[in-house]
Amino acid sequence: MDQVGMGNAERQGALTKGEVLPRPASSQSEGFKQGRSVLNSLLSGAFAGAVAKTAVAPLDRTKIIFQVSSNRFSAKEAYRLIYRTYLKDGFFSLWRGNSATMVRVIPYAAIQFCAHEQYKRILGQYYGFQGKALPPVPRLMAGSLAGTTAAMITYPLDMVRARMAVTPKEMYSNILDVFVRISREEGLKTIYRGFTPTILGVVPYAGLSFFTYETLKKLHAESLMGFIEESVTK
Repeated sequence: MDQVGMGNAERQGALTKGEVLPRPASSQSEGFKQGRSVLNSLLSGAFAGAVAKTAVAPLDRTKIIFQVSSNRFSAKEAYRLIYRTYLKDGFFSLWRGNSATMVRVIPYAAIQFCAHEQYKRILGQYYGFQGKALPPVPRLMAGSLAGTTAAMITYPLDMVRARMAVTPKEMYSNILDVFVRISREEGLKTIYRGFTPTILGVVPYAGLSFFTYETLKKLHAESLMGFIEESVTK
């Protein structure tokens, strides 16, 4: 038997004994890149959500107060409410309940941004657009699915945030106290009260938000490439 035949026989014998050929380095590298991409999406989304929500926290708190009161909303009344709160309780009172908001917003934004990237990848593979911009309908689907996923996981935290924002400071000592008292006094179902209308609002909102973002990003990339090509040809 020549050397080539002996080599093939040896490899077949090794495989029949249950030995497994090593995975290509490219597969391991691809898995590492995918894991790093997920982590980057989670951290970037969490940071973006925290910064944005903290910046608008006084306005968000004012909105909630008008929602649960009988006072009629106007820009003038909103300004008066913010100013009275500042005079009575101090500047940082405008961020009352923001810590509870962060508990909800940070995981919500992290999950939403990360889920969006994963849904884009899955839909891209399904429709044959892997590594490319998705068509309009899958683009809308990816955003809606991302928003729905984040809302389903973090909805109880949103309810707690609303309670802490509009109740007196003495009523609840911390976020855990809100969960415990609501569960004991009003039942666990209260934590998901209003979930259905929330999802009905999240689906079009998240879908259109990410759809617009991805569309504008695609148009910008195309215009930039056109500008570069035009500059090179001159």
